[in-house]
Amino acid sequence: MTSPPSRLRADARRNRERILEAAVRAFSERGADVPIDAIAKAAGVGSATLYRHFPTREALVEAAYRNELARVCDSVAGLLADLPADQAMRRWMDEFVDYLAAKQGMAEALRLAVASGADPFAETLDRLTVAIGTLLRAGAEAGLLRSDVDPLDVGLSLSGVSLATRTPGQHERASRLLDLILDGLRYGTGS
Repeated sequence: MTSPPSRLRADARRNRERILEAAVRAFSERGADVPIDAIAKAAGVGSATLYRHFPTREALVEAAYRNELARVCDSVAGLLADLPADQAMRRWMDEFVDYLAAKQGMAEALRLAVASGADPFAETLDRLTVAIGTLLRAGAEAGLLRSDVDPLDVGLSLSGVSLATRTPGQHERASRLLDLILDGLRYGTGS
């Protein structure tokens, strides 16, 4: 895994973030074979800068995936600070389904990274379970969501929605299904 050095200069940190954003977009839209130079160009950096941060394609794929996972999981605190817990949960559900769509687009690149010995998924289940659990606890404490729900069950339900609606033009259906899941999470709370 290529973790960002703890004390990157501000410009190096910005370059790294732009590279990761461009990589997710490129792998999702163009597949595993997208040229690294195209990712560097889309990020507005030179190839040498990209390779300084990510010495191999596999390192870039793994870091891009982990960055997306962190972005989704780390958004929980901000959502809970800005919205009632049930609304924060619903907004997070949208973010999670978008994350799964990006992961689906990156599937071949991730498969190749795993084949080379990388393990981009090592922290996935734990991070997602903590994020969902935080949302569920906040909702239960506020009396807005049920307190008897397993975070893993919610994650699997959201994954099912993503799988069922992954073809183009299914955004509206996905939204309706997410609303149904949220209604189930509210059931019996008096909301």
